[in-house]
Amino acid sequence: MPALWTPSDKLLLASTSATRLMLLVSAGLPVETQDSGIDERAVEGAAAHEGLDPPSLAGRLAAEKALAVSRRHPDRVVLGADQVLACDAQVFHKPADREAARLQLKRLAGRRHSLHSAGALAIGGQAVERLSESAHLTLRPLTDQAIDLYLDLAGPDVLKSVGVYQLEGFGIHLFETVEGDHSTILGLPLLPLLAALRRLGCLAL
Repeated sequence: MPALWTPSDKLLLASTSATRLMLLVSAGLPVETQDSGIDERAVEGAAAHEGLDPPSLAGRLAAEKALAVSRRHPDRVVLGADQVLACDAQVFHKPADREAARLQLKRLAGRRHSLHSAGALAIGGQAVERLSESAHLTLRPLTDQAIDLYLDLAGPDVLKSVGVYQLEGFGIHLFETVEGDHSTILGLPLLPLLAALRRLGCLAL
């Protein structure tokens, strides 16, 4: 059977994200995962001091993840990825609990926000490719009752999402418009990633 992936070792994903793993496996890539172990809040603090905008912050986080794992496995092709949600000048994080999720949805309701997804490929402890894409989404105006119903229906999994929604599930009911690639919304700029892997000679197709 012909092989799509050309390196002898699997792609090493510097993340334990089940969604990113699913996207890569669905594209036919052999993948292993490893937690990068980086302090994301420390990286964000340094980025804020440098005045990085949200897309650049996503890129910085993705690169730091890739480099951390690549230093431990210098012979592997390592992928780091991250996503930043921004509404106006405010950057949002995954909510700590249901109340934080409720407040975040109230803040986003009726407004347009952006999801900036970034990836970085590293080999031998060096970043060899950087990629990014953005999507723009507008939530419907939502009453408190609608938000509570959504949180009841969606369950605790919403706390795993920076946007407090899962577009592939109940979250689709929250939106007026969605502009952008589906994989970018899920946290991985997949088409730019595949193009980068082809440039590196990792894909036969």
